[in-house]
Amino acid sequence: MITKEIDYLSLKQIAESGQCFRWRKLDDDKYMIPAFGRCLTISQSDNRFEMSCDEKEFEEIWSDYFDLHTDYGEIIGRIDSSDKFLKDAAEYGKGIRILNQELWETIISFIISQNNNIPRIKGSIEKLCSRYNVQSPYNEDTDICMIPHLSDIEAHGGRESLSDLGLGYRDEYIWLMCNYENEHNDFEEYMRSLDYEQSLKYLMSFKGVGKKVANCICLFGLHHLDACPIDVWIKKIIDDEYGGIMPAWMTDKYAGVYQQYTFFYKRRWQLCI
Repeated sequence: MITKEIDYLSLKQIAESGQCFRWRKLDDDKYMIPAFGRCLTISQSDNRFEMSCDEKEFEEIWSDYFDLHTDYGEIIGRIDSSDKFLKDAAEYGKGIRILNQELWETIISFIISQNNNIPRIKGSIEKLCSRYNVQSPYNEDTDICMIPHLSDIEAHGGRESLSDLGLGYRDEYIWLMCNYENEHNDFEEYMRSLDYEQSLKYLMSFKGVGKKVANCICLFGLHHLDACPIDVWIKKIIDDEYGGIMPAWMTDKYAGVYQQYTFFYKRRWQLCI
């Protein structure tokens, strides 16, 4: 167990920001987070965090996962002072960071996310993981399974087994993506060699991956902070807050961070009305 003091980090805000679907809430400000074959229990009190790992694992996995090498204070400080909506959104959601998530998990998660709500997305991902029961070599004492690959699916019924999970048309897209990844050993290495625009174009070449899903993968799986996924909430922001004109920050080098602030802010306030 280690303790860290970290500014600009709110577990609750990240958990509710729509970028990750596998965090388990254990208590107020306490979560279990599976990532990279590990499973972290983390709790927060103000800017103080207790984590169930040692210093070595923190430096190797979790420091990068929580994007602690990026200065979010500087990102907020760059906001145009005349943009009151973005400034208010950043102040409200300043605990949000863009996680450095596993690319494969992000791809599969956001394929599942299409035309879906967050509770259903979470449920579908857990059904997928439980069905193929891929155990972590590091956390054998937990019931959390990892995202399957083609070999895992083939070992438990193959293509037809996906149809039993209630994923609808998405199961075809998952199957095709699994086959492609299996045939290309350098899939992740190649993806990480591309810039944002190249990544976007490449991802959209896959069946079932449209521009919004591709942007989510770019932002949350490849950490292209200039990616700006546009969904119904962001379209509403453009219409309601900017008179139907896309604001300049949506093409900024930190567009994805600002997207998260505004998405979180608008969604929370709108749902409270």
